[in-house]
Amino acid sequence: MSSQYESLQPAALYPDAFNVAAPETPVGRNVWPRQPGVFIRKAPAAAAPAPEAAEPDTPDAQTDGAAHPAPAEAAPLVLELVAGQFGFVPTWVKSASDAKLRSTKLVNARSETVSTSKNFYDAWTHGQRCIVPMMAFIEDDYRSGKAVPTRIARVDGKPMGVAGLWERWTGADGQVIVSFTLLTVNANSHALMNRYQQPGSEKRMPAVLNEGAYGAWLTAHPQKAKEFMRAYPANWLTANPVQKK
Repeated sequence: MSSQYESLQPAALYPDAFNVAAPETPVGRNVWPRQPGVFIRKAPAAAAPAPEAAEPDTPDAQTDGAAHPAPAEAAPLVLELVAGQFGFVPTWVKSASDAKLRSTKLVNARSETVSTSKNFYDAWTHGQRCIVPMMAFIEDDYRSGKAVPTRIARVDGKPMGVAGLWERWTGADGQVIVSFTLLTVNANSHALMNRYQQPGSEKRMPAVLNEGAYGAWLTAHPQKAKEFMRAYPANWLTANPVQKK
């Protein structure tokens, strides 16, 4: 399970890599379950008045008495950076104490079952997909017989955008928790990631998106969105033991 990652440092990387403003409140370098992080999603569409149909200038502009205005241009995709808790809180959770317990176990969502899982079904079907920006994620290497935290990052050192889901939970007392989770894919046959996590367990890795696919991931139909759930190429990643201070 990918339960720790590094946020973007410095903050100037947010506009450079993801075309969003840097967070107003700095994010801690290491993000753990139930700690604050940030994610990127489609900005809500601004309400705008419908354009008025143009009156035809001549009879030639009509066919069977109906005007044919020019097709409207598609609105450009606008992204926003949102603060939230790392660790998903489903809408059906009844209390803040229950949310606290469940969220630590819901930092990851399996891509194979996300569309049918009780925990993530609502967010998936409503298109609440997001991108979680990070410099690296941390996995344990047990090959020496003990857990060695290992930093997995892009070879070129650039930020990664990981596919995720977000949710907004509101308690009976009005308390609001905005949360997010990382989508993961099977990595049993991955040349790099099959070295990490508990021996004998299924190997998983975050679904790292290609840079050119960010907009498509956020706007795709839910069934089409599953096509983005792929393992990131091993030769594009590097792994190094975490340096202890």
